[in-house]
This record gives sequence, C-alpha cells and structure tokens, in this order.
Amino acid sequence: MSKISKILVANRGEIACRIFRTCREMGIGTVAVYSDADASARHVREADQTVHLGGPKPQDSYLQADAIVNAALKSGADAVHPGYGFLSEDPAFAAAVIGKGLIWIGPEPESMLAMADKVRARSTVQAAGVPVVPGSEAVASDAQSAHQAAEVIGYPVMVKAAEGGGGIGMTTVAAPEDLERAIRTASEKAELFFGSARVYLEKFITSARHIEVQVLGLPNGTTVVVGDRDCTVQRRHQKVLEEAPAPGLAEEERAQLHTWAKAVSESVGYRGAGTVEMIMDLKDRSLYFLEMNTRLQVEHTVTELVSGIDLVKAQILVACGVDPLEETPLKAEGHAIEFRVYAEDPVRYLPGPGRLEVWQEPEGPGIRVDSGYQAGDRVTPYYDPLLAKLCVHGSGRSQAMTRLSQAADSFKIEGTKNNLPLVSRIVNDSAFIANEHDTTLLTKVAQ
Repeated sequence: MSKISKILVANRGEIACRIFRTCREMGIGTVAVYSDADASARHVREADQTVHLGGPKPQDSYLQADAIVNAALKSGADAVHPGYGFLSEDPAFAAAVIGKGLIWIGPEPESMLAMADKVRARSTVQAAGVPVVPGSEAVASDAQSAHQAAEVIGYPVMVKAAEGGGGIGMTTVAAPEDLERAIRTASEKAELFFGSARVYLEKFITSARHIEVQVLGLPNGTTVVVGDRDCTVQRRHQKVLEEAPAPGLAEEERAQLHTWAKAVSESVGYRGAGTVEMIMDLKDRSLYFLEMNTRLQVEHTVTELVSGIDLVKAQILVACGVDPLEETPLKAEGHAIEFRVYAEDPVRYLPGPGRLEVWQEPEGPGIRVDSGYQAGDRVTPYYDPLLAKLCVHGSGRSQAMTRLSQAADSFKIEGTKNNLPLVSRIVNDSAFIANEHDTTLLTKVAQ
C-alpha cells in the first residue's frame, strides 16, 4: 500500500480549496500552484506550500504540464491531484506524473485515453453493450462526409469536439446550409481549448434530460455505483443546477443506467472516481451514453451529501491501494441540490469580473458552500467565472428546494454581478416543481 504525506493540486479556485479540506482532515500536507493572476487567491492562502507557475493565461500557467510536474518534485509532494478542468483528463499529463515516481490521484492513463477521444469512446461502450446517441462513427474531416453523415443522422445535429468536454465548442445545426460554418466554429474552439481541431456529429435531442452516474473503480478492478444525479438545468450546454438522486426515473430505468455505467467503467479498467454521462430522449424515454468524465466532477457534492462518501478521500484511498468502502459503507439518504454561483449577468450570461466587496455565505441545517473566494478577492477575466457551489440537503426534494431558495436569498455577494436571482425562478417554475422540465428550462426562466 502506498502512503501519501503531501499532495500538489494541479488546479485553482473552489476545487483546490475543496481538495485541501479533505487533505487537512486526513493529515496530508498541501501544495498550491498559481498564476500571476492568482498570487493572492484563496487557494494560495489556504495551502501549506505554494509554487508559482507563470503568466495569467492558462496556457502560460495551469496548462504547463512540465512546470506542474517540476513543482511537485520541487515541493516534495508525493502525489498530484488534478482537480477538474485544465489537465485533469489529459492522459499524457497523468503519464508524466507517474513517470517521475509520483502518485497520480486518478484513473490509469490508459483508461483516460480510452475515453479522451469521444469517437473512440463511442465504439468502446458499444462493444460493452451500451447504446450511444446516433452520430457519426468517424471524425467529420471534410464537407462532403459531414453532409452525408448529417443526412443519415437527421437534423438537427450537434457538432462536438472529439477530444473535449464541458460544452466547449458544441454547436447545434438545424439545417444543411449551416453545417460547414458550424464545423469551422467548433473546430476553432476545439483547437484553442483542447489542442485538437477534430470534431464529430451527433444527433441533437431536442427534449432531453441529462443524467449522470457516479462510479468508483476499486483497487481490485471492480466498479461500484455510488449514485446518480440529474444535470438537466443548463445554459449554453454547461450545467447550472444538479440534484441527486435523479428525480423522475422509474426503478427499472435507474437500474439500467447503473448497469450500463458499471459496464462502461469496467470495460476500460477504471480506477477511482469517474462519471458516466447519459441522456434521455423525453419523446420516448430512450436512454443513451453521452461520454465518460475520467475525473472528479464539479457536481460531485450532491452525490456526497446523499451517499455519505467523501469522494476526494475515496480518490486518495484508491490511489493508495485501499478500498474506501471498507471504512465508509454506502448509504442513500434524502435529496441534494447544487446551484453553481457564477460571476455573470443572470440573463445574458456574460462574465462579470471585479472585486468582491461583500461575501457572506449562508449557514444552517443542510447547507454546504464550496467556494474559492472571500470578501476582498478579485474575480479575474482569465478563468471560468464560477464563484461557489451552493449545496443543500433535505429529507426529500421538496425540502431541498425550499432550503436552496432560502440559502440563495441569504447569500450576500456585492462587487460583481452574479446569477443567484435564477434560483428563485428555477425552484418556482411549475415544470421544475413537477419534474417535467428539460434542457430548455433555463432559457425560459431567464427571460
């Protein structure tokens, strides 16, 4: 069994602070990395050690794999936790960490590689007996092949980055005359954010629910399902509100999703925490595989609240060769909701950088706030404008919604615009209350 005494977190903001919290509880030392823009950031203040990476742009700092590996060696860290975003799903980065004798807190590079290319991942899960969203089985490399694939799939289609995620570069196409422009746009964004311009086509499901299954690959090679969550409330293909367990599923549907997620995970020998994303077509309740996130998810908090499992601790224990469920058995209690608090205009979704003059987090039963900011901190334009994750837990969905609304009302943020006003619009929406909403909900309530 490996032993870890110090972890470098190759990330920033609330996720770095979140990982540090578990490290402190486990008696593990922490190392923060930072850019010029984050020199006085909260995650830097909370770490035991800090290492400067470079300029404010991600490509000059948080995307510098060699610099991060060197920082880990320089600081005397035993292990590297990638957080999410940046290099967290980069197999080459994982391999570089392992190659220097450090412990990688995540899946094996080979497992990551199998899911990193979305086109290849589709073939892998189909071989495991899991259905995928109708789409092109090859990269849309030229206009003619793209048009032919789109005609077979049927419009509307979605152009997606073959090696990306997080909604970045995704473009919906309603008609053939818009396809080539959409491919160019998606390819340019994919090249900028993921270093690869490869894109593919997928059927755009117009009335959909997004459901995730949290898996945990154990050291013995088996996978357990920790739970599921609904991530349907989105803006621009990026999630805003998540809840666990996923409401409105028939038990046979839930069982099917769990079976498929376990099959996907074990088909690539997955180890540690990961998420299998599924989509439901509400027209006929068909279920399909979307992608697998080979890392910790932003929304892992809601699964923790209902399962009783600290997923960061579980990741660390698995990396040390220990089965985390031997210490903390799984449970399923109540209902949890997370709302992502962004520094942005709540209607136009434009980022709102600036200094946080007032920052007062809500407190009370069932309330948890994971944040990367405090009063006086500055939100810069260089990174995702996520300020915090407002999480609540209740005995059921109704109580959780009430607690979310009350917590949002008492969360005081001044100095930048934020999207907290959306909470009341969501929880008071009749479709959301009845659990009849789809991915268009936020478009409707934000108007």
